[in-house]
Amino acid sequence: MPGGRLTQQERQQIALGLADGLAYAEIARRLGRPTSTITREVMRNGGPTSYRADLAHRATERRAHRRRQQTTPRGATAHADGHGRDAEAVRAYEETLTTVFIASGTPKMMARIMACLTLTDRPSLTAAELAQHLQVSPASISKAITYLESQDLIRRHRGEGRRERYCFDEDIWYQSMMSSARSTAQIAETSRQGVEIMGRGTPAAVRLENAARFLDYTTETLIRAAEQARDILQTRSGTDADDSAGPPSAQE
Repeated sequence: MPGGRLTQQERQQIALGLADGLAYAEIARRLGRPTSTITREVMRNGGPTSYRADLAHRATERRAHRRRQQTTPRGATAHADGHGRDAEAVRAYEETLTTVFIASGTPKMMARIMACLTLTDRPSLTAAELAQHLQVSPASISKAITYLESQDLIRRHRGEGRRERYCFDEDIWYQSMMSSARSTAQIAETSRQGVEIMGRGTPAAVRLENAARFLDYTTETLIRAAEQARDILQTRSGTDADDSAGPPSAQE
């Protein structure tokens, strides 16, 4: 039933598809489901190498049971946010965004924080607010924040009462692209250093030289594109929300 919850039989088909090495898109096509549904299902239940249909089904039932027990989930205030958003759709989208971050190599807790900070209408959130929304311990937030700061993915600043607040600023995606470009340039330079060591003209040296040329080109292209597109990050479509109003939520 496309659009409804996955059945246990569908989860078994997902597990069989993964065991056969099928891509998420092919599994989705066979089940008549969106690819994003299959991707989210697999990534939130152990990933492609650890997915088990029975465990995934029980985990989903537990989550549904917890939601039924909560008349208003902690941290979720989308029904009264004034934007007319569908709270369930926003929560599902937050899971999808988190899954995409995880698939790109970001650890799970860090991905959840990135999704939360991306979707909040507030300029920033405190660690306590993040913990409340994600329903995890402050210690988990602290560890994840340290990692994200080390990767230049979030910013820290002082709010009222000297509380530290965390946010994405307009320049973070640019800085992330530039960091990626620097890493790629380092690989290119290291590859180039190996050409003489391996003996110019040998298969290994040719491989290294071609890699260096390719990476040089992609680095230059990435830097040029990031510089040209940087102004897009400064575009605002509305007025920033009051940082002190209302309870914290990525669904605000």
